[in-house]
Amino acid sequence: MGKGAVVGTAVVACAAAAAAVGVAVVVSRRRRRRREAEDERKRKAAAVVEEVEQAFSTPTALLRGIADAMVEEMERGLRADPHAPLKMLISYVDNLPTGDEHGLFYALDLGGTNFRVIRVQLGGREKRVMKQEYEEVSIPPHLMVGTSTELFDFIAAELEKFVRTEGEDFHLPDGKQRELGFTFSFPVHQTSISSGTLIKWTKGFSINGTVGEDVVAELSRAMERQGLDMKVTALVNDTVGTLAGGRYVDNDVVAAVILGTGTNAAYVEHANAIPKWNGPLPKSGNMVINMEWGNFRSDKLPSSEYDKALDFESLNPGEQIYEKMISGMYLGEIVRRILLKLAHDASLFGDVVPPKLEQLFVLRTPDMSAMHHDTSHDLKHLGAKLKDILGVPDTSLEARYITLHVCDLVAERGARLAAAGIYGILKKLGKDKLPNDFSQQRTAVAMDGGLYEHYKKFSACLEATLTDLLGEEAASSVVVKLANDGSGIGAALLAASHSEYAEAA
Repeated sequence: MGKGAVVGTAVVACAAAAAAVGVAVVVSRRRRRRREAEDERKRKAAAVVEEVEQAFSTPTALLRGIADAMVEEMERGLRADPHAPLKMLISYVDNLPTGDEHGLFYALDLGGTNFRVIRVQLGGREKRVMKQEYEEVSIPPHLMVGTSTELFDFIAAELEKFVRTEGEDFHLPDGKQRELGFTFSFPVHQTSISSGTLIKWTKGFSINGTVGEDVVAELSRAMERQGLDMKVTALVNDTVGTLAGGRYVDNDVVAAVILGTGTNAAYVEHANAIPKWNGPLPKSGNMVINMEWGNFRSDKLPSSEYDKALDFESLNPGEQIYEKMISGMYLGEIVRRILLKLAHDASLFGDVVPPKLEQLFVLRTPDMSAMHHDTSHDLKHLGAKLKDILGVPDTSLEARYITLHVCDLVAERGARLAAAGIYGILKKLGKDKLPNDFSQQRTAVAMDGGLYEHYKKFSACLEATLTDLLGEEAASSVVVKLANDGSGIGAALLAASHSEYAEAA
């Protein structure tokens, strides 16, 4: 090999080495940039999470302040203050079931796209509910936007069919008319225990001619047209029905709370503590108040940017503020909004924001609950939910753990705020501490709704928070218990306790 060839080879070798070094430098820089980008992404994610943690924080002192605000608003509502967010509606239920009720009673539970017809045979204190039957009926969509006559005729016809299937286990004494409790879960201005005018339709109903009309009169006329001899003796809200059902099985029940798609509370108030009550005091001295507490609002409520945006974009901005923080309709949506911010600001699910994550209400609270309850070491069930719901095929373990933490923050805040509301009711009734004589006077709160029943971490947090607010001594005499399907049977029980034959019996 000639000298020139040797030099050439050396030059080529040097060039190759230099190129290799250059490539290595480029690769190193790319890796460093990737690391820096990843570190920056993690820093941004941590910043968003920290901001959410602070915004959703509910220290015990804050909850006590919220409970005090709840009591204040309850008192304003009982005074009929026109600016009070809590309307504190008088239910006209002054006789809750005692267990002594006898006879055959019916209930109609209309609260959405389905309604239920129920009958019970009550056997007094010894035999209680001797027999119970019900049927669920779907309302055809065209009747939800038709006329009042068409809707109530359909309901009355189904009720008449149900009465015809009454078996020998059910007995109506001679000369007595069948009596019905009507659970009507739409806004109503109640004027007596068995009358109330519709304020507005909700839940997809839009029927001409019913607003401003007495819904009991509408149903009664429809039953007459069907030849059905039945009298509505109690018109009740579903929360009041839950309270009645709870009291029937436990005489210490003083309040009922529904935590489901929506939320509400009802409780037993002393009639002389209701300044807006104008009639003679009821014999029992008590009156059930339907709080409509979903509309509670206070500057003490920890309202984050996510809550404000959700409220602004809702169908009822400025209304139902408390409900939008604690109920099943909204918890999943709050989680979605936080995940969307993490996807935009910190590429939580990759460089491209999943299109489905932009869809309002795509993440439902039952799915949030399923993710939150994932105990697998790699959160594979949570990952599967993100894939199914958001269309993210492959999530990192970090993204799954952040999602889990977000579910935890949103559920914990909702549960703790709900507990503060219950504590407020107990405080209003003077049941938030042991009596002066230190007697163990028991107090029970009946709970209903899918959120409370099925979202175990939510309900466990609510109960632990209530114990914390009450203190161990007072908490030992307070019981929070599930009263499943209280509203259905509760209406039948209220028909019994307000029966026109009750005095004679």
